[in-house]
Amino acid sequence: MIKKQLIALALTGMSVMSSTVQAEEFLDNRWYVAPFGSYVLPDGNRGVNDGWAAGLGVGKILNEHFNVELRGFYQQHSGFEKLNNGAVTEGNHWNMAGGTADLQYYLFRDKLSPYAVLGVGAMENWMKGIDNGVSIIGEAGVGATYEVLDNLLLRSDIRYRYTNDMNATLHSGTNQHNDMVVNVGVVIPFGEKAKPVAKVEEPKQVDCSTLDDDHDGVNNCVDKCPNTMAGSKVSPDGCPISVELRGVQFKVDSAVLTENAKHILDGVAQDLIAASLGKDIEVQGHTSSEGSNAHNMKLSQRRSQSVVNYLKAHGVKDKLIAKGYGETQLKISPDKTEAQRAVNRRVELHWFEN
Repeated sequence: MIKKQLIALALTGMSVMSSTVQAEEFLDNRWYVAPFGSYVLPDGNRGVNDGWAAGLGVGKILNEHFNVELRGFYQQHSGFEKLNNGAVTEGNHWNMAGGTADLQYYLFRDKLSPYAVLGVGAMENWMKGIDNGVSIIGEAGVGATYEVLDNLLLRSDIRYRYTNDMNATLHSGTNQHNDMVVNVGVVIPFGEKAKPVAKVEEPKQVDCSTLDDDHDGVNNCVDKCPNTMAGSKVSPDGCPISVELRGVQFKVDSAVLTENAKHILDGVAQDLIAASLGKDIEVQGHTSSEGSNAHNMKLSQRRSQSVVNYLKAHGVKDKLIAKGYGETQLKISPDKTEAQRAVNRRVELHWFEN
């Protein structure tokens, strides 16, 4: 009954491994010691009871998948032994001491890490009143470690052990045996565990067709003029065609800029310098229909020139051409109210294609 319970416990623990997620990076390469206890279930040919064992392993973590380990153990069985001559020795203890060289393969390394193991070695057998015998052993099994701390892991595995006794006097007419061994112990690595280096995430690639940084209605993929002044009418490739300088007004019947107009033109100058298109710009002056046509033509010319002078004085390098249109291009006609006339009094920038 105890055999079934131990095997079931080991297999249950290993079944949990399938739900474990692999760690992103593995940097551990430490040495370790691994004390363990074992419950040995011999095959029926030995004629002895189940036995207990204890041992110690010394190992090295090679990389993400492999450990190598040298293990030594001592185990004892009680019961009886049928000798080759037919005699039976009862109540004796059958003692065994040996060791293996193991290679462990880890499927992945994480808090819970499953592995498979292969081992080869030798074992010496002795019983009171009987000559010693040496056995060659091979082991294969599966197990798992569970990391409690950086320097402490719980470990358990279940192994099939093949034994070939070079001296068969201790056995019932055969020198080959097939035993089961259940191991439980701890792994104690030496030194500090290496920590993964934080990965710097690369900037995500953004689809330029979804962006319009200057809000001119033309996406960044095709916008050849990415710093278009706000409010501009633009061509299909995003370059400015014209813009009305809203709020740029003058004192009554003069070309003297108001203080608010100067503040607006400061921003216009910065925008033109930032855009740096290198195209000629016509600065158009427009008036309302008050006064004579000739007077309005001259007034609009002086006003457009006043804007040109102000922009040049504030660092604009583009070629600026002053042009007065008087009342020839009214936006509202006729302009009978002051509100309508205010709309017609305006300054516009028009870009020429080079």
